[in-house]
Amino acid sequence: MSEKSTTEQPSARKSPAERPPERKSASGKRGKSGGKAAAREASAPAPRLGVFKTYKLYVGGKFPRSEGGRVYEVSDAHGEWLANAPRSTRKDARDAVAAARKAFAGWSGATAYNRGQVLYRVAEMLEGRAEQFAREVADAEGLDRDAARAQVDAAVDRWVWYAGWTDKLAQVVGGANPVAGPFFNLSTPEPSGVVAVLAPRESSLLGLVSVLAPVLATGCTAVVVASEERPLPALSLGEVLATSDAPGGTANLLSGRIADLGPTLASHQDVNAIDLTGADGGEAVDLEIAAADNLKRVLRPSAPAEDWTATPGLRRMTSVLETKTVWHPTGSLGVAGSSY
Repeated sequence: MSEKSTTEQPSARKSPAERPPERKSASGKRGKSGGKAAAREASAPAPRLGVFKTYKLYVGGKFPRSEGGRVYEVSDAHGEWLANAPRSTRKDARDAVAAARKAFAGWSGATAYNRGQVLYRVAEMLEGRAEQFAREVADAEGLDRDAARAQVDAAVDRWVWYAGWTDKLAQVVGGANPVAGPFFNLSTPEPSGVVAVLAPRESSLLGLVSVLAPVLATGCTAVVVASEERPLPALSLGEVLATSDAPGGTANLLSGRIADLGPTLASHQDVNAIDLTGADGGEAVDLEIAAADNLKRVLRPSAPAEDWTATPGLRRMTSVLETKTVWHPTGSLGVAGSSY
């Protein structure tokens, strides 16, 4: 018989010196809780960086950068940086006028009812992004969130108000005129063409809508220079217009200095009317003189400053309308000589 081996197998247990140190919990006791906490910390996602919005112009239904590639800093009501806005050049203004002229035939030729549908669609899209616009208005004008949301709601209502006027304006402004002669004399309003609009400086959204919507409601096309100090709501409005069935070029939105863009628009031979609301006294006088070169219609700034929360009248719509008068001879019926 063979002898049994007396050699012992080495133990799988290690000596204390060879063992790895055990983790201790926060209470000082050995355990697994400390290891789990460390694992959670290791797997926690790193803080993400915010994505800053890039604001662009809205010209011809597209979103180009400024032709010169320049931007300027936009700050909130407390002086804190918000974003960089494109600084439009005179070339941008000329491009916007060309886009507005190209779009005029289609927009003015659409039925009044169709234009009203488009403006109502703008109100729908603005309502869907109300929280974003409330933030931008609050930052721009130093309002609390409730007051800013009230401004956005009023801007939505303003779009709806002008949408309702598109197919009623002709009946209110036009009509049959009594004349001394055997004629019918009928007057009807027609859009004047391309309208340059200098948006109000202090009301970044409601004031902007109050000067843009009446231009579109009449069938005119617009080139708008947003408030230099508060342009962000206006540039965001371009995104709303782009998704609201408004044909490209119907409304064009620029940001920058009135001193750079105003003279170009006022003297442009393809601009038929100009709204000087956003110009100060001295600028307005100079721009009105430049506008006289091709007999533009001019809407002067209001004095005192306009209350944008008040219900607007027809003044802004009628200021960009031409009146077409038609004469037609009447005939006589029968021996009584009654006319038709």
